Amino acid sequence: MPSTTVYNMAGEAVEELELSERVFGITPNVAVLHQVVTAQLVNRRQGTASTKTRAEVAGGSKKPYRQKGTGHARQGSIRAPHYRHGGVVFGPKPRSYHHDVPKKMRRLAIRSALSDKVANKNLIVVDELTLDAPATKDMLALLENFPVEGKRVLMMLPERDENIVLSTRNIPTAKVQHVSSINVVELLKHDCVIMPVRTVRWIELVFDEGLSAEEATKQIAVDESEELSESESDEASELQEEAADVDDEDVETSEDQEMVEGDVVDESDESSEDTETIEPEETEEPDSVTGNEA
Repeated sequence: MPSTTVYNMAGEAVEELELSERVFGITPNVAVLHQVVTAQLVNRRQGTASTKTRAEVAGGSKKPYRQKGTGHARQGSIRAPHYRHGGVVFGPKPRSYHHDVPKKMRRLAIRSALSDKVANKNLIVVDELTLDAPATKDMLALLENFPVEGKRVLMMLPERDENIVLSTRNIPTAKVQHVSSINVVELLKHDCVIMPVRTVRWIELVFDEGLSAEEATKQIAVDESEELSESESDEASELQEEAADVDDEDVETSEDQEMVEGDVVDESDESSEDTETIEPEETEEPDSVTGNEA
């Protein structure tokens, strides 16, 4: 199973992420890639090019000169194709260049492009991709943390972030795109792809489990809410454990204090008993003093 390293925004390795074998670990199908790229490029054509034939050009309804006697070749109209301002022969007319490609082929081409990025180590996964404010210098500093120097970079976001979009639009070698707009031409045109973990999860839900874009977005939101609730419950349980430990410590300290106070009381009682056993001696008056008084 293919895997890649998850980095933080400082370019430090955080963890190892296992990728889906069916999305990021297949052998690229070059023939399907060529067919899908060709179809995508021709589908961009508007097909509005149009020219006028000699019948559609204004003027030229009159014969320019008589048929014989002039020494020139016979002509019937000055709007003939060999005349200046004449009509165009076999020129383009409005038409549709649309070329349909089966859905399975389109998805196979995208999986092939992603697998090629992973195989050549041109896929960079980050834990999050956010900026506090739009600033081109901050985006340049962020890109310097990854090995993308001299490469064209495509950043794929799970949701639109104005700070990222505004920070990247002045960088000619970088482009920001929503993951729902993933296509083969952009993947092949850019040398390196940067995406957060949420984008990887969205791609696996769509191209491996077969969910639609809306279903994948809802599933990611549900997973995030569950993770948030689990983290909150874990924090609450930790706080309860800490409170219980504090209560136990308070009980132990109070018991220790009671024991110390009991020892002090016992000592005071013993000392008081000792003082009670000692009786004061009676002093006898001398006889001389009594005789003088008599």
